[in-house]
Amino acid sequence: MSEHDDTTIERIPPDEPDPNERPRIRITDRRHSHHEEEGPRSAEGGRPGMPGGRFAPLGGSASPREDSGREGSGGPGGSSSGAAAGRSEAPAQAPGPRPRDLRAQLEESQRKAGEYLDHLQRLKAEFDNFRKRELKERTRAIEMAGEPLVRRLLEVLDEFDLALMAAEKKPDFEKFLHGVELVYAKLLDILRAEGVERIDAKGQPFDPTMHEALMQSADADGQGDGEPVVADILREGYTLRGRVVRPAGVKVARR
Repeated sequence: MSEHDDTTIERIPPDEPDPNERPRIRITDRRHSHHEEEGPRSAEGGRPGMPGGRFAPLGGSASPREDSGREGSGGPGGSSSGAAAGRSEAPAQAPGPRPRDLRAQLEESQRKAGEYLDHLQRLKAEFDNFRKRELKERTRAIEMAGEPLVRRLLEVLDEFDLALMAAEKKPDFEKFLHGVELVYAKLLDILRAEGVERIDAKGQPFDPTMHEALMQSADADGQGDGEPVVADILREGYTLRGRVVRPAGVKVARR
């Protein structure tokens, strides 16, 4: 800063440094009042200072038109100011999740995965126990399926024991025979109640699915032309609910 009587010359630093731009100075006249120095900027965009807000560069004078043209020109200083304004107007990107939030989410996911795994393991163990228990119960049911029949057969066995004891004390063939017939009839009733039926084979055409040929008659040596039929029953056959459990042993003849 230099002072000459009533005039002060002050160098004004530029807003943005530019090596191609000439430095500017401000000339202040002390004879003017202070309110003019601190007053609002002029309509031409000058700084507080000289009346009219004009600035004169060092080394020469500049007209208001040149000064305003330099400030509004697209020189290096103006380009840098426009680029800075463009950068400031760019939309700011949204901040990403913080590492602390990501760690919390990871821990929560791991906790849930552990709970799901434990739940699935419990379900698997329960299903394995259920399967073993069901298999055991089915096997037990199959093994004890004949329990009702066995109980009824035990009654027949008790009656046979009584008949034998009576025959030993008082040998009476007629009474003994009558008792055996009663026991036999009771046994047949029990078997019939369980679905057991006797195969009626005598006089029927020979059926290999229900009959078993144990003997052939003398006139059935294969020379006859007739169809084979059951001539006699040598062993009774039985079916259980329509299925053959033992074929009848028969004597075959041709007629």
